[in-house]
Order: sequence, then C-alpha cells, then structure tokens
Amino acid sequence: MGDTYTGKPRGRRREADRNDTRLFQAAREVFAERGWDAPVSEIARRAGIGMGSLYRRYPSKELLAQRMRIAGMEQLVAQARTALAEEPDPWAALVRFLRDALADQGTGGPLLPLVGGRLPATDEVLAAAQQLRAALDDLVDGAHRAGVLRADFSSADIPLLLEHLTPRIPVTGERATALHLRYLDLVLAGLRTPEPGQPVALHGPGPRWAELREPLGTRTGRRSSTVR
Repeated sequence: MGDTYTGKPRGRRREADRNDTRLFQAAREVFAERGWDAPVSEIARRAGIGMGSLYRRYPSKELLAQRMRIAGMEQLVAQARTALAEEPDPWAALVRFLRDALADQGTGGPLLPLVGGRLPATDEVLAAAQQLRAALDDLVDGAHRAGVLRADFSSADIPLLLEHLTPRIPVTGERATALHLRYLDLVLAGLRTPEPGQPVALHGPGPRWAELREPLGTRTGRRSSTVR
C-alpha cells in the first residue's frame, strides 16, 4: 500500500508520520478495549485527528489495520537489526531487543494479535513477516551459537513470548512498561542456558512458525472481514 503523501514536502510527510503514530496507538487501545467492531470515529477522536484526515490517508478500517500490522512487524525487524548491529554480545543483543519491543508496546497490549488474524495476507504482509522471521532467527541463532540461550527456545517462541509479557493491566504509561519489564527480567532468568544439575526440559514442544500464521496474519486464502 502506498503512502498517500509520497512526493509532498518533507513537513507534510513528518505530519503524516506523527498522525500515524497517534492513530496506531489509539487504534491499538480501541481495538483492545472494544474489539474489531469498534468505530473508526472513536479511533480518530482518541488520536485527536479529524475523520477527514484519517479517511484521506486510510479510506477504511481494513487499510488502517493492514498498515498497523506491517508497521508493527517492520518496527520489530528494525529493533532486532539494531540490537544485532550495536550489541556484540549475543545475549545482550537478545535482551536489548526484548526490552525495546516491550517498551514500545504502549498501553493497548501487543499489536499483531489484535489485527493479524482478521485481514487477508497481502504480498507486503508476507514480505514483512519473512523479514521478521529472518531477524528473529539471527538473534536466536547467535545466542545458541554462543551457548547462552537454552537450546529448546526458538525464534518462533518470541512473538508468543511478547504477547504473554504484554497483557492489559490496570495501570498505564511508564508504570505499565515498568511492570512488563519486571516480568521480562524473570523470564530472562529462565531463558539462559541452565547450569549443570538444573532442569533442562520445558513443558511440551515449542511453537512452529506455521502455527503463527493466524496472529501474524500470514495465512493465505482467508476472506476479508466486513469493514465498518
């Protein structure tokens, strides 16, 4: 999907990006609170953006949600690649990525499960999902080669782990982020390679990437939901 502001002056593009940031956060919160049937007018109101501005950029709820989904995956890819480039230690890179990802979830909970399974998988969505998988593979493979990450943890565990670590809780803002990071610290202790004599087996087999097609929205052949 193209950017409707392509070719406009930089100031207009910056304004569009700022509007997108507010729109995505508002939509995340509204979808989490009221489900997919939440009215677009509530998203615009909470974002402080007029309906005309919203519809000029995203003529339907479906187009807004598609852009949110792709942007969410692109953000995770950027965070993973940045962590890999700037953290020479594989464990530090994995930890940095997880912390950055949690800190950016906002108050509406994880983005991808909110919209992923309701929309058709486009070529752009599939490409973004493939890039995300490759970036997470690199993070996990590096930690495995260094011997610092338990061998039965896979890159496909990461999307579900992020979802579990970002439930909706009765606090918002910095306090919510602090609590999410607190529980990440507890999880990280269990992700490190066990010391000799400690239990080494996790309960049940890990997820497969094929099982994540619904939350990531990469299942093909789905019919589009009715858009309001």
